[in-house]
Amino acid sequence: MVPLISLNNGVRIPQLGFGVFQVPEDQVAGAVTTALEAGYRSIDTAAAYRNESGVGDATAGVPDVFITTKLGNSDQGYDSTLRAFDASMGRLRRDVLDLYLIHWPTPARDLYAETWRALEQLHADGRVRAIGVSNFHTAHLQRLFDEFPTTPAVNQIELHPLLQQKEMRKVHATHRIVTEAWSPLAQGALLRNPDLTALADKYGKTPAQIVLRWHVQSGIVVIPKSVTPYRVKENIDIFDFELAPDDMTVIDELDNGTRTGPDPDEFNDA
Repeated sequence: MVPLISLNNGVRIPQLGFGVFQVPEDQVAGAVTTALEAGYRSIDTAAAYRNESGVGDATAGVPDVFITTKLGNSDQGYDSTLRAFDASMGRLRRDVLDLYLIHWPTPARDLYAETWRALEQLHADGRVRAIGVSNFHTAHLQRLFDEFPTTPAVNQIELHPLLQQKEMRKVHATHRIVTEAWSPLAQGALLRNPDLTALADKYGKTPAQIVLRWHVQSGIVVIPKSVTPYRVKENIDIFDFELAPDDMTVIDELDNGTRTGPDPDEFNDA
């Protein structure tokens, strides 16, 4: 069974979920259904992925599914955030959302503070159980700490053994923000790493399972993505073993700052 992590407002999120980034709209319902059948109970999507409707179709009527979606960058701002939230809820076919995130700070727009005010309103109105951010650096978070009463429950960031974000994770721990990892396998770049393949052989697991287990033992919420059914099932099959401390250290030492996605200080696309 997937462990649950408590957010700073008491809401609990499964520590391993299913991400649908780059899953086409006509394939996402099938992929999510496969994930649900494999035991996943957390689905992560976004307005920018253009597949919220498929997620809504697959999860309609399924009990106890934790749904996360994210605000599109071009919809930032107070009123436009509220409208965009309504549109996402319609596509997801839900009355109450579990977690709503600002997808990127897009600092050139300088609208994420007003956007956060809208998320606080949605939370106060009971329309979303928890609110958070994605791809925020420390300076972006600090502005929210300084200007608003509500601390983000989650910061979803690129995080994998090559980019371990140790300083960000310290900031998160100080403010009781849960760290959630996107691109946990570094877009597949880790799967032929000799240290990881050696550990896979040692534990009778795949390199992907070793990396996902490292995330879980590091206290990180992780959302791997796949449309291949056997990999969807494989990625959740990580709760029957534990990496030894020395093996965790081997993975910890792989950190070299490699990003597979854009730098949040520079990314301002729609």
